Amino acid sequence: MPMPWFLLSLALGRSPGVLSLERLIGLQDTARCSPGLSCHLWDGDVLCLPGSVVSAPGPVLVPARLQTELVLRCRQETDCDLCVRVAVHLAVRGPWEEREEEEEQFGAAASPELEDSRNAALQARVVLSFQAYRTTRCVLLEVQVPAALARPGPSAGSVVFDCFEAALGAEVRLWSYTQPRYQKELNVTQLLPDCKGLEVQDSIQSCWALPWLSVSAEGDLVHLVLDVPEEQRFGLALYRSQAHGAPRPWWHRNLTGPQTITLNHTDLLPCLCIQVWPLEPDSVRTSTCPFREDPRALRNLWRAARPRLLPPHSWRLDAPCSLPAEATLCWQAPGGGPCRPLAPPLPRDNVTVNKAHEFPLLRGHPNLCIQVSSWEKLQLQECLWADTLGPLRDDMLLVETRGPRHNRTLCALEHSGCTPLPSRASTRAARVGEHLLQDLESGQCLQLWDDDRGAFWACPMDKYVHRRWALVWLGCLLVAAALLLLLLLLLRKDPVKGWLRLLKQDYRFGAAAGGRAALLLYSADDAGFERLVGALASALCALPLRVAVELWSRRELSAQGPLAWFHAQRRRTLQEGGVVVLLFSPGAVALCREWLQDGVTAPAARGPHDAFAASLSCVLPDFQQGRAPGRYVGACFEGLLPPDAVPALFRTVPVFSLPSQLPDFLGALQGPCARGSGRLAERAQQVSRTLQPALDSCFQNPGAPGRGARWALEPGTGLE
Repeated sequence: MPMPWFLLSLALGRSPGVLSLERLIGLQDTARCSPGLSCHLWDGDVLCLPGSVVSAPGPVLVPARLQTELVLRCRQETDCDLCVRVAVHLAVRGPWEEREEEEEQFGAAASPELEDSRNAALQARVVLSFQAYRTTRCVLLEVQVPAALARPGPSAGSVVFDCFEAALGAEVRLWSYTQPRYQKELNVTQLLPDCKGLEVQDSIQSCWALPWLSVSAEGDLVHLVLDVPEEQRFGLALYRSQAHGAPRPWWHRNLTGPQTITLNHTDLLPCLCIQVWPLEPDSVRTSTCPFREDPRALRNLWRAARPRLLPPHSWRLDAPCSLPAEATLCWQAPGGGPCRPLAPPLPRDNVTVNKAHEFPLLRGHPNLCIQVSSWEKLQLQECLWADTLGPLRDDMLLVETRGPRHNRTLCALEHSGCTPLPSRASTRAARVGEHLLQDLESGQCLQLWDDDRGAFWACPMDKYVHRRWALVWLGCLLVAAALLLLLLLLLRKDPVKGWLRLLKQDYRFGAAAGGRAALLLYSADDAGFERLVGALASALCALPLRVAVELWSRRELSAQGPLAWFHAQRRRTLQEGGVVVLLFSPGAVALCREWLQDGVTAPAARGPHDAFAASLSCVLPDFQQGRAPGRYVGACFEGLLPPDAVPALFRTVPVFSLPSQLPDFLGALQGPCARGSGRLAERAQQVSRTLQPALDSCFQNPGAPGRGARWALEPGTGLE
């Protein structure tokens, strides 16, 4: 029996209480002022043209605060509409002090013109702009404040407008400014309640036959249950609410009678909203966004968010919904370790999703990464230039700080902090500090950023690494020569000869392949398939190969998250000349086809340890841009998936059917180091014997169906 997750009526919206509203009789818009003020409402709507901000010629009257109140506009006792009343609180702004200075200058014998100006009333044209779904209105109010009230202060009075009609459950936005505009316009956004959140069931006719909806959860599935009479026809739409622009429709159906719509929990997003309405003329559409605070929806949103580099010097955070985010640049040194924040060029600031942001940089660098945080928690880290400029470089970042009086200091950014140059410390940068300063003066360092506060320079360290290791290699050669002479003296002894033969055989068929790294990616369809993947990984380690697989890295995966773990493993594998193995299964093929059909965001991870779904956003671009050959190979297990079922995009690299093509598969993994077809066949037989019990178990005890179904809808209501 399903346990209730939460019950939510469409009419409750974000307001848990029930409101009783004031009633206005008549359809005419009206305006009224606070005592002492006079106001006039222009007939009809006006154009919504705020214009640019201009300087105030003197004291002016401007909006200081907006207040809204819900009322009912009624034609009859049982025929009403929801309406938004707006109160604009006004204040006096501008160079009021100039009047006082002139009065002191002229004294008591001030001119009649000055006296008239001092006692003059202030006038203003105040525009109220209203925007809701498919509705935009602007009205103009003329307001006059007498001289007695026209004094600087928090409020000079207020004007009230009745009213803007709005749909139940709608999100409305209000702006207020003057013509001409002397300051930034005020704005307020409000989510209106629905029928059940108001005492209006007897007053608004569209609430009489409104379909009611509740939301519940069972495991990974979310059920939308619509409780309506049989044979009643109604419309249901799922859409993504946007902070800027019109909502993005996602799914729509015209339905009849009671219905239950099933969603996968991976489809939940904070901006996913539900709209329902009776299929009747002029019916009210009622909307709600029940997943705004749902933790799973927030996790799905961050998994779908992706920073992207925009040429020449800008970037954008792509996400299906608005989210609270801050971004900063950081420097990622090769070999792991934390990414060091670089505050001056990109200070930590709020980020607007799906909008271009400028990088104040002279040029990019592979080690420059961007960190995106929310509520001081790191959510994303991406080295945006890695795809275009190559892997991380062994460069030292020099930070130049400029102070007053042309003071200049230099330090080298390391894991332990920023080491001043020159320095007698025992760090890597301190040991070559003089050489780094010479490289900087001679123009061998690449300047990344420059302004009045300082500059960044990337200086190559390769030559110093080579120079350091030259003596080490010389010592190794001397030791090797001494060992060779010792072995030559012992060659006459039979045990030594046998030991040399074994060493030679192991080098040819084992050690040559043992140095290559292999990263296995798979979709965890069920427990049996995971056991099969574990058996394959164990057999490959015996070749030996250095195998990385999600199944053996669960603790690291939980700490870093699937996406960060995959990025680190992929970078390490490819930098070391290794290969990424894609193990295709029915669940993996479904995920790939889903991503290719959607074309917007990669499918979210199916669980806390699912690296395959998280990796699609990086794996697919490699195939689409022709970078996959030589880096990737594919494989599938006979009886579970035929090779022809693999999407055509992934067949641009070899796809092997196991275990029949094991020799070719092992040869592709070992790469150029593979020697001897006979030895490969022997290794393949060993791997096949290891795999066979797990493969037989997978067929005899099939696991639960894969967790890849995104929708479980009634017949005829599939996703478009």
